[in-house]
Amino acid sequence: MPRSLQQRLALSLGLLLTVLWLGAASLTAVRARQSIEDVFDSALQETAQRILPLAVAEVLGRDETDPTQRLAEIREHDEFLTYAVRDARGRLLLLSHDADPAIFPPWRGAGFSQSATHRFYSEEALQGSVRLTVAEPLAHRTAMGRELQMGLGLPLLIVLPVALGAIVLAVRASLAPLRRFREGLAARGARDLSRVPVDDLPAEVAPVAETVNGLLARLAAAFEAERSFAANAAHELRTPLAGAIAQAQRLQAETRDAAAQARAADIEATLKRLTRLSERLMQLARAEGGRLRLDHPSDLRRVARILTDELSRLAGAGRLALTVPAEPVMSDLDPDVFAILLRNLVENALRHGAPDAPVEIALTREGGLSVANEGPVVQREVLSHLVERFERAGASSDGSGLGLAIVQAIAQRLDAALVLQSPRPGQATGFAASLALPLSPGDPAKG
Repeated sequence: MPRSLQQRLALSLGLLLTVLWLGAASLTAVRARQSIEDVFDSALQETAQRILPLAVAEVLGRDETDPTQRLAEIREHDEFLTYAVRDARGRLLLLSHDADPAIFPPWRGAGFSQSATHRFYSEEALQGSVRLTVAEPLAHRTAMGRELQMGLGLPLLIVLPVALGAIVLAVRASLAPLRRFREGLAARGARDLSRVPVDDLPAEVAPVAETVNGLLARLAAAFEAERSFAANAAHELRTPLAGAIAQAQRLQAETRDAAAQARAADIEATLKRLTRLSERLMQLARAEGGRLRLDHPSDLRRVARILTDELSRLAGAGRLALTVPAEPVMSDLDPDVFAILLRNLVENALRHGAPDAPVEIALTREGGLSVANEGPVVQREVLSHLVERFERAGASSDGSGLGLAIVQAIAQRLDAALVLQSPRPGQATGFAASLALPLSPGDPAKG
């Protein structure tokens, strides 16, 4: 049986209808054949009883010198019924024009009889001195029965395919709600755990859909709890981390012991890494659960310039090279989300790229964003794992391992593909990350 429920129902109903229809047609043909046999026998008997008085008058009114007489044919025609009139001694007295004397059997009394080729009916008159036998070829009856069966069977060749097509359409229409439910689930993104509408589903399938919705609700609650915990924990860590960093800095300023200053500096560096990690955790929670798109568009060039200026002051002059188009790049992407995305790409390039080469940032009119840096080539097997959480390329140990994972989470929710390339396009070295950002419906570049 096919795996499709629609195909199973159509095939099962089609086979059942075909078997029932063929059975009914066969039974009708058998019953009709029996009725036809009765009609033919009745016609044979009626013909004999009509001809017998005429045959008696013909025999009694003619000369005895010529006992056998064959009736003349008035006009040419097919004669399915032939007859022979004989006396008590079996002498032929009268034959129909196309009768063959050899086919008539010896007299066995009045009534029906049958040979291998003919069906007979016999009657007698004048106390058995005149005996009439009417013959009908069995081939005639067989041909009539075959025509009846063909008349019953040929319509099936037309009606049955139409009926099967109607069954397929009816099954398809009946399963349309189930198909829409399946397509609705298949069209959902990996992050969409909202309830699936089940209003028009059949009663047999509705419990399954309700179970799926219950599972989606539990998964959504579990994911929300996980995101809330990460965001809240990272947020709550901000204040104590800032206080601990201030204490470590104060300890460095107050002590004159070189070893104590070194330990305080290590503590400060560790706390700063922990602060960056908490910030990345909050960004990851925002990327996985927050709202990414707004109801109104904004120009992404402005965000790119502000963020580049801020990072340039931290990284040093000449470390960042921004290229933006002259026309606005309008998008309904939340500017804060775009800033998170761009910041992580740029910081990743600054941290792992060559310190004497600029990081190239490009925003195109079509919404393409790319960040490229000079550096050693990243192996293909390592490149495919960089978007995983806490995965580092090994070039630096102070990274959180969450930068590209955050970008990947945002790209997935935007239905965009984050493309990582090493070496850079057109170069023998370096690393590049690029993705296509959504543009507003009214942006000319989108068309």
